[in-house]
Amino acid sequence: MARRSQTETAVLGGLSMQPMTAYALREAIRDVLGHFWSESFGQIYPTLNALEQQGHVERREGPRSGSSTFVITASGTARLRELLSEPIAASPPRNGLLLRLFFGRTLGVRKCRELLLEAKADAERSLAEYDDLARTLSAEEEGSPDLPYVLMTVSAGGHGAEGVIAWADEALAMLAGIPADDSTNDATPTDGES
Repeated sequence: MARRSQTETAVLGGLSMQPMTAYALREAIRDVLGHFWSESFGQIYPTLNALEQQGHVERREGPRSGSSTFVITASGTARLRELLSEPIAASPPRNGLLLRLFFGRTLGVRKCRELLLEAKADAERSLAEYDDLARTLSAEEEGSPDLPYVLMTVSAGGHGAEGVIAWADEALAMLAGIPADDSTNDATPTDGES
């Protein structure tokens, strides 16, 4: 799925849940979808305008003078179904932590340990945020037909955080078996070493 199509999916998906102003949609994408999807704010407004020109959304008078609320149309719902039915495009992984750990012999045991402890602490914070988000959404959206689907995504984030915590513990245990050097880089190879 092309970048443009994915932005359309996020915009139409947000509006399928409820009509919103462009600003509210931007905030919803950041705050609600943000735990698993990021969208360039610079893409949201042009996408809304294009969807309006295509008849997939309608602009109506907003809650404040001069503001507009966007509402998904029947053709917009059909377009959203079409987009959601497309195959998921695989994204090449880019993980700076794993890149550093892969070259950990050069980085050194001490620095690798620091990176792992930081990743574990971040995952623990994320897990607590996912738990709070699930409780909040369950209370605020009780009875909403969207709630089970929204909670699935929050649950995936929680399981991902739990996986990072378990992996970090395992990796820290592996590092514990590697002798640390007192130099700046614990195990920097010298010329001729392989």
